[in-house]
Amino acid sequence: MVHIRFEGRSLDVTEAQLNITAGMNDLAVKNRVSRHLDVNVNRLSAYVVDRRPSGDLIVRPEAVYG
Repeated sequence: MVHIRFEGRSLDVTEAQLNITAGMNDLAVKNRVSRHLDVNVNRLSAYVVDRRPSGDLIVRPEAVYG
């Protein structure tokens, strides 16, 4: 499962829907997500790909604390 948080929206999609395979790097994942959202990949430049122990991915804005 891939959980995406983008501009106030949250959605869950499967890896198959995004054509994501194991071992893809963060840029490749962001490229697939940007295509799914129909936005330029540059809009995800400040986003991180959080890889959970369960194998799920979370694509979200980078958290800034302090």
